[in-house]
Amino acid sequence: MHQTDIPPVLVTGATGRIGRVVIDQLLGAGVPVRALARRTEAAAMLPPEVEVFAGDLTVPESLDPALRGAGAVFLVWTAPPRTAAAVVERLAAHVRRVVFLSSPHQTPHPFFQQPNPMAELHAGIERLIAATGLESTIIRPGMLASNAPAWWAPAIRAGEVVRWPHSAAETAPVDDRDVAAVAARTLCLDGYASSDYVLTGPESMTQAEQVDVIADVLGQRIAFEEMTPDEFRRLSEGTAPGSVVDMLLAAWSAAVGQPAYITTAVADVLGTAPRTFRQWVADHTTAFTKGV
Repeated sequence: MHQTDIPPVLVTGATGRIGRVVIDQLLGAGVPVRALARRTEAAAMLPPEVEVFAGDLTVPESLDPALRGAGAVFLVWTAPPRTAAAVVERLAAHVRRVVFLSSPHQTPHPFFQQPNPMAELHAGIERLIAATGLESTIIRPGMLASNAPAWWAPAIRAGEVVRWPHSAAETAPVDDRDVAAVAARTLCLDGYASSDYVLTGPESMTQAEQVDVIADVLGQRIAFEEMTPDEFRRLSEGTAPGSVVDMLLAAWSAAVGQPAYITTAVADVLGTAPRTFRQWVADHTTAFTKGV
């Protein structure tokens, strides 16, 4: 994927789970990278080769300096929807290509068909992008493997029972690195315009099975108990918006008793099989053993 003499790629969400890895992938391919950051301290979190621009999606005109001379944008929407139209208009005025990190809201599987405010936002931005005529690629990761530490690591580190709702719900966790690699390839190589990729891991696993995998990789016993949805709501107060909690519970409930939706998109784009959940855990054991 190495290219020379190409315009820089602007990465939004540059310090996030996906955006940060996209930057590494692009730099590794010899692609110049710009990062959009709301806070100046973000520069310290990024490689020195990255050109950091101050900018905010809620202030569309603040993006102009970062967009001038850029060839493509990796768009991660991290703001309220009211400025989306103005931001997309600015992208269309400056760059040729946009890769948008969306969600699988069009996927015909009950897990992805529950009411979801974020999916509604993503669908609206997709329509805005399509109306511009930009070369666009839509990336739709399913459940990210990197959710596991936020959900289960506190109990694992404390040696406590992991308690979770809808333990039989099946998902196909996708490795963040695979999502980022697909995004990087579609950002800097031709042939992916008007493409739409639902990205999943290679295997359907219940939530209880995922905890079993973590236990096996760590070489320790982790007890698992079912939690009621109401308990989950109470424990989530103050840590996540109620709409997000309701969306997760509805999605997990709908997934019980059904194999997860699995695609070959990672392999189709990268030419290599997607990483398994076990591989992700093995490469991130400290996420379950060290405090954060």
